[in-house]
Amino acid sequence: QVQLVESGGGLVQPGESLRLSCAASGSFFSISVMGWYRQTPGNERELVAYITRGGNAIYMDSVKGRFTISRDNAKNTVNLQMTSLKPEDTAVYYCKAEWVLTPKGKYDFWGQGTQVTVSS
Repeated sequence: QVQLVESGGGLVQPGESLRLSCAASGSFFSISVMGWYRQTPGNERELVAYITRGGNAIYMDSVKGRFTISRDNAKNTVNLQMTSLKPEDTAVYYCKAEWVLTPKGKYDFWGQGTQVTVSS
């Protein structure tokens, strides 16, 4: 089994920054893609950004230029640096590990979510 533990959420004012972190642990050999999704009440979970094992990153349009995703393959961690935060960034943020190679095959895993609230 693979566990993803997120940290770094909280309450900030518009224009401020936050850094989310996610650490993967458990029985696996490698993780192909690590990403961050977010969800607000009544809406579907949406992709914020993801990064491949080779370092290629993709961002949703509304966060381009403000958010930066990074990962450490040796530590199996992924971070999301969020700057110039806006009230519309308020959501529960989820870490996702995709195409995780485990002794039993390839699977996807989700973290438990961390709340980010941007409000004055």
